[in-house]
Amino acid sequence: MSLSNPEYSNSKLLQPVQIHNEHSHIKGSLASLALMAIGVVFGDIGTSPLYALKACFDPTSGIPMTPESINGVLSLVFWAFILVVTVKYVFFVMRASNNGEGGILALMALALRSAKTKSKKAGFLIVVGVLGACLFYGDAVITPAISVLSAIEGLTVVSDNFTRFVIPLTLVILIALFVLERRGTAIVGNLFGPIMVIWFGVIGVMGLAQIQEAPEILWAINPTYAVSFMYHQAGIAFTVLGAVFLVLTGAEALYADMGHFGIKPIQTAWLGLVMPCLLLNYFGQGSLLLHHPEAVSNPFFLMVPQNYTLALVILSTLATVIASQACISGAYSMTSQAILLGFVPRMKIDHTSEREIGQIYVPFINWVLCLIVIFVVLGFQKSDNLAAAYGIAVSTTMLMTTVLAAVVMHDVWKWKMFNVACIITVFTIIDLGFFASNLSKVIEGGWFPLVIGGFSFLLLMTWYQGRQLLRERAINNGIRLTEFIPSLISHPPHRIEGTSVFLNAHIDFVPPALLHNLKHNHVLHEQVIFLKLSIWDVPKVNPEQRLAVKELDKNIYIVRAVYGFKETPDTGQVMNLLREQYNIDCPPMETSFFMARESLVAKEIPQMAMWRESIFIWMMQNAARASDFFKVDPGRLIELGAKIEL
Repeated sequence: MSLSNPEYSNSKLLQPVQIHNEHSHIKGSLASLALMAIGVVFGDIGTSPLYALKACFDPTSGIPMTPESINGVLSLVFWAFILVVTVKYVFFVMRASNNGEGGILALMALALRSAKTKSKKAGFLIVVGVLGACLFYGDAVITPAISVLSAIEGLTVVSDNFTRFVIPLTLVILIALFVLERRGTAIVGNLFGPIMVIWFGVIGVMGLAQIQEAPEILWAINPTYAVSFMYHQAGIAFTVLGAVFLVLTGAEALYADMGHFGIKPIQTAWLGLVMPCLLLNYFGQGSLLLHHPEAVSNPFFLMVPQNYTLALVILSTLATVIASQACISGAYSMTSQAILLGFVPRMKIDHTSEREIGQIYVPFINWVLCLIVIFVVLGFQKSDNLAAAYGIAVSTTMLMTTVLAAVVMHDVWKWKMFNVACIITVFTIIDLGFFASNLSKVIEGGWFPLVIGGFSFLLLMTWYQGRQLLRERAINNGIRLTEFIPSLISHPPHRIEGTSVFLNAHIDFVPPALLHNLKHNHVLHEQVIFLKLSIWDVPKVNPEQRLAVKELDKNIYIVRAVYGFKETPDTGQVMNLLREQYNIDCPPMETSFFMARESLVAKEIPQMAMWRESIFIWMMQNAARASDFFKVDPGRLIELGAKIEL
């Protein structure tokens, strides 16, 4: 099934070769891959100790600073790590590999293989997947703001005189981060892993030192403490559950970044270093609070003597910048996938590394995120206030992931319904608990990521449905190539030297650019290629399996080039493959590319409201030129206008 071209899933004209995409992530030893994964994958969840436990014991929640409450919260933290991150994501969700790739859009594409095109089930799965992806943008806004802000707030532990510098320093660091994004992470990427290893080692040692002062805190591993806390202080516990969820933010990154490193390195890094160090630090903070309840103002930074606070602030800032950078890069990757799957208009995408295709920069997304993050920091002022806004988007995305995973388990993996029901029921109960608790924070700030996610969802679904309407118009009013070419050859126009390549959005039908060329120029090149660039629901396609070619007449070909949603279509590459694999020569200086530049006019139709049609037309007008996106040489491009009623 092709998400971007659903009407062609049953086309008989061209059947591309079976795509068997062997996943090829970064090559290296397990240890080196695990080290790189620590630097990229675990930044978000790894910096949660800066604010998570502090938010759990926020005095406004009414939680008493008693041993029972402290043990209860830590027990919830421990079992959240075990059940949600380790069991759900590391051992179950990460099995849902779409040819090696992960993330909610890849999971959606995998689940859609079990649904018929345009069926109610397909529509439901698309809504679930796109909603989860849109809420990720809310996370991408909150993560840099809360992470860097909470790190800089450590300066207030040194002296209250630093308070007035917290916001300006935070903004300077964040703006510098967004400015430097265009340079890519290729140069500094190798530093991320060692720095984060130092970070996890330091916070682990900090926690261990505090646990030695009150080793009885380790009894909180017993789940009865969590159950007792939830039972005896139900009202407070329900509110606190939303703050406990903050320790899990970033768990989605384990699955989303699976394609870069593979499952084994991420599992090894999580079980061997990240989870033990995080738990040591959380239990260390709990140990500190047992004997020094006043440390609740900032338990993370108060774990160390004041002489070390400044050094810890610097290390925390480095860690939060790395976490923010990884989250921003994730937004680029999500956007790129959404473009190729047909949910987002074409945008300019820069590849910042010659070796790693996953390292990209999307200028539009970068600066929109930058502006919103600045607004968030100025509007919320403190990490405590941001904590209320954080969680609702992530908890919703996790719930969407559970829904899609259930479909994959039953329909794709063919697991027995009873086994799927047992597993998914446990995950759903946990997800709904966190989701319901986070809903209580909507008024306090949780509305903000929901607004971002909801607005993004409106735009994505409007673009997707608008494109479908355009395709239906083209099909209903189109002329089939198999009928048109024989009649054209029987009464041929003047043939001229060279090759004409008509980029065709609909492989079965005559491209408008050809009709306009014949109408105005009355000529046809000696060699004609109708090129359709298709995006399929696999991450990558092997070059030798990319093309399918059908000869309609002498020197007249239909070519379908298939790309995965993690790749960038490239007409230059297609021309080279045609010469190498099919002996169809298209010399660059003798080849012209023809495209129709569509101008849309809104028209009242039952399928879409007029105001959504206007949004779609605005998005179409502001989308990047198809020729730029498909890497067409501008010196060989001929664009012909066409007016279309939506």
